Amino acid sequence: MAVPPSAASGGLTSITNGTSLVLGGPAGGSHGKEKSRAQQLVGDVAPKLAELTDEVLFGDVWARAELSRRDRSLATVAALTALGRTDQLRSHLNLALDNGVTQEELAEVATHLAFYAGWPAGMSAATVLKEVLDAR
Repeated sequence: MAVPPSAASGGLTSITNGTSLVLGGPAGGSHGKEKSRAQQLVGDVAPKLAELTDEVLFGDVWARAELSRRDRSLATVAALTALGRTDQLRSHLNLALDNGVTQEELAEVATHLAFYAGWPAGMSAATVLKEVLDAR
């Protein structure tokens, strides 16, 4: 279940398997709050990248009204599939499901992209989707 952007954090929050995972929010200034996913992953080695991820990508781009979060998830899953970025695909598949994209739609994206991005890209996306669904 997706939680709307928090006014306090300025970011997106996703609830996965009963655990809060903050995908974006102010970098470096969590003030006792949970660190964003970007802060957890790279904040110690690439603090500016984590900050830009939190403030620009999730704090601005994902918050724009021109596309819904659901549509942004579909576009992101398609891009990550085409580029073969399975590490990021895993978390964005979870976010897509939280944002209302169905399992069937995600499977169809993998199938569709097999013809446009290459069979291995589609198969990799389908494999990661299966792992994500099994873990949920």
